[in-house]
Amino acid sequence: MSRTPGFSTRAIHVGSEPDPATGSVIPPIYQTSTYAQDGVGGLRTGLGVGYEYSRSGNPTRTAFESAFAAVETAGEEPTRALSFASGLAAEDAVVRTLTRPGDHVVLPGDAYGGTYRLFARVAEPWGVAFDTAPSSDVDAVRAAVQPGRTRFVWVETPTNPLLGITDIAAVAAVAHEAGALLVVDNTFATPYLQNPLELGADVVVHSTTKYVGGHSDVVGGALVVRAAGAAGAVTDPHTSEPLADRLAWHQNAMGAVSGPFDAWLTLRGLKTLAVRMERHSASAAQVAQFLVDHPAVSDVLYPGLPGHPGHDVAARQMRLPGGMVSFRLRRGRDAALKTCASTGVFTLAESLGGIESLIEHPGAMTHASVAGSPLEVPDDLVRLSVGLEDVDDLLADLDAALAAASA
Repeated sequence: MSRTPGFSTRAIHVGSEPDPATGSVIPPIYQTSTYAQDGVGGLRTGLGVGYEYSRSGNPTRTAFESAFAAVETAGEEPTRALSFASGLAAEDAVVRTLTRPGDHVVLPGDAYGGTYRLFARVAEPWGVAFDTAPSSDVDAVRAAVQPGRTRFVWVETPTNPLLGITDIAAVAAVAHEAGALLVVDNTFATPYLQNPLELGADVVVHSTTKYVGGHSDVVGGALVVRAAGAAGAVTDPHTSEPLADRLAWHQNAMGAVSGPFDAWLTLRGLKTLAVRMERHSASAAQVAQFLVDHPAVSDVLYPGLPGHPGHDVAARQMRLPGGMVSFRLRRGRDAALKTCASTGVFTLAESLGGIESLIEHPGAMTHASVAGSPLEVPDDLVRLSVGLEDVDDLLADLDAALAAASA
């Protein structure tokens, strides 16, 4: 093509060329652990890449990684994607690649509970220190950074579950001024709504379990960085090797890779990501406005609302505000728990980003690991993952649940 293909065109076609043997328009699942070699050390390259063992590389995983790399930017700069067995496995690869005992990291003040647990209970005992700062406050992030010691600043935007918004470009400047990198968890926004690499981030992290897979049937994670040699590509601060190569080395050495079927399911989800995110966002906006007007609700956290403190930044760096909505109940924790227990269309469950709508109580579920820490979330908070059902059914379901909680 003479022009750069659009998001959905890249998601559908990159890595998914028709199978040369059969003509299949969908990449096959290469459910294999090993590969025949053409002589000692002679890797067969009929697919353009040599394979020897599926921990190191698998054609189905390559297909997903190629497509995901193509959609995390506008397609104009070379990127490299790496697929993992879970989002936390991807996060762990970042920590082990970029830090050594004695190093320092800055985390957001409302980080995802699993991320906080990884740093507090795995990385910190290993000797990696961290501080938290509200990443929506650029000055607070600057104050938390320790030049020469801080290896990276970690942000989520929007955050989980408080839906805070970080100005990626501004925080990237702060990190880079101090000789640190910026890592952005882009799970809530997805590559369709937000492209952190284009805003100055150095590493993008995803739990592909969520919106990318999109059907609540696969667990996975991914990292995306600028390809070695690309403009703006960075190096590992400890080895001076290209960061893309070092992350790939850790992916193979640690072995927490996605299996062929998992990669295939995630690639399938990626192909419809754009249309799903449009619907998720449209319905979430209606749900948020309904909650704003409901007398049982004290506060609605959704970046699409004009009153949200991060609304202007979100409008500037996101295509749409997304499909996640959190809200607080005037009558406190008991009302929040009863609301969660009273829905019929919304399913009471952890995770998010699937075709079905989910409801949960973060303080007792996804964020129980931060109870008693500075990252503890309000106990009157309810988090919604707005799915693809008819929005009128979602509104009626919430109305009935809130009525039950207020009785």
